[in-house]
Amino acid sequence: MKFISFLIDGINLGSVYAVIALGYTMVYGIAKMLNFAHGDVIMVGGFASFFATSAMGVNPLVSVLIAMVVCTILGIVIEELAYRPLRNAASSLAVLITAIGVSYFLQNTALLIFGSAPKQFNSVVNIPMLMLFDGRIKISGETMVTVISCIIIMVCLTLFIHKTKSGQAMLAVSEDKGAAKLMGINVNFTIGLTFAIGSGLAAIAGVLLCSTYPTLSPYTGSMPGIKAFVAAVFGGIGSIPGAFIGGLLLGIIEILSKAYISSQLSDAIVFGVLILVLMIKPTGILGKKLQEKV
Repeated sequence: MKFISFLIDGINLGSVYAVIALGYTMVYGIAKMLNFAHGDVIMVGGFASFFATSAMGVNPLVSVLIAMVVCTILGIVIEELAYRPLRNAASSLAVLITAIGVSYFLQNTALLIFGSAPKQFNSVVNIPMLMLFDGRIKISGETMVTVISCIIIMVCLTLFIHKTKSGQAMLAVSEDKGAAKLMGINVNFTIGLTFAIGSGLAAIAGVLLCSTYPTLSPYTGSMPGIKAFVAAVFGGIGSIPGAFIGGLLLGIIEILSKAYISSQLSDAIVFGVLILVLMIKPTGILGKKLQEKV
């Protein structure tokens, strides 16, 4: 029964990673840019929800919507001011430096506003715990909501990409920006929309993460952001189902490593598994190898 409990905890954590990884994989799949400030957008979403409930006294569910609006606007601003000027940059180093700069800016702004002391985050989930097998297996309301939310988000994103005009535009931009522009697609708007959606997902992930692990600080999103990027690469970056599978597997591996091997070595094991997978399949589990014609 302990193994099943650990497995449930791993699926819960993996679902949070999957939601974050979906934001990473959307931005990379369409814009071919890695937004390494994504983890700090998660933190901003957590603080937006925290401030809305503690200072403004709004309903916890409404605070989630407020966090999504704040992070969506933030994503658009980051893309327009930081990433758009570098979109055609020959050096990926410039993009990386910019991402690190944006990350530090968000962290230090949060430090100035909220201070460095960790805040106690009140869960937005108000669902009773589910008891199975005479209470030997317990599934928290946060776990149920996180897993269900992750599945719904993945399905909605897949339908949006393949069934809507904006989604088709994203697919066209991901294939060839120049050709998409010639077909009348507004490339800047499409990429901005991608950043907006990814940042909105980061807000949801931030609230779910802080509801499960109720501590919030300016550095809350740093490590989850890195691990979610690992999950996106693990599953095949650019693939929505890949991000989902990669996130779940990463969460399960991390929790089982902590339970059965060592809590100190769990991160090393996670990254070691990533290296092993990429040695066997460099494109990730569901990633596709692109053939370039010369």
